Amino acid sequence: MREITASGQTVEEAVQSALEQLDTTRDQVEVDIVDEGKRGILGIFGSKQAIVNVSMAADPVEDVRQYLQQIAENMGIQMEITANVTGNQVIYDMDGDNIAMMIGKRGQTLNALQYLAHLAINKDRKVHYVVTVDAQGYRARRKGTLESLADKMANKAIQTDKEVILEPMPAFERKIVHHALQDNEQVTTASEGLEPNRHIVIRPL
Repeated sequence: MREITASGQTVEEAVQSALEQLDTTRDQVEVDIVDEGKRGILGIFGSKQAIVNVSMAADPVEDVRQYLQQIAENMGIQMEITANVTGNQVIYDMDGDNIAMMIGKRGQTLNALQYLAHLAINKDRKVHYVVTVDAQGYRARRKGTLESLADKMANKAIQTDKEVILEPMPAFERKIVHHALQDNEQVTTASEGLEPNRHIVIRPL
């Protein structure tokens, strides 16, 4: 972490000096006032300069990227992880030879990593981030699989005139199923049960 100790006639002057040396802006740093200084008589006699320590603020997006990288290394997997940020939306995309291990059965490992990343990036933060952890386009493929499953199970419910219970899945995947069937006037969907076993029930009308 880059850190500068700077001085000035006032705290603000000292901070501004540090910002210029770090080539950054006030919102990107953390300021620790060492000495507020003393103006002195007529602003000259007995004056004492203000002293501050200014350091670059931690980047939560990069911190979590490194956190995920460390998890992969601890699993013995060489992985390249990139972070793409749009507003408060952060997508971590993983790429590597053993990507299947990071995805896990039906995305369970990937979902667990996403949950951990969500907790880590939002810990003690004023800004709330929405996190997605992806691996070689798995999320898009999984979305297509869930939409096909939704249609198939809706048809089953209609043909048998009985409700169909889907396997437990995380909230963001349940949302995909609900959305896929929201315009189907022959069925209704509902999320039931408690986490981590909360599931979708498709009922014929």
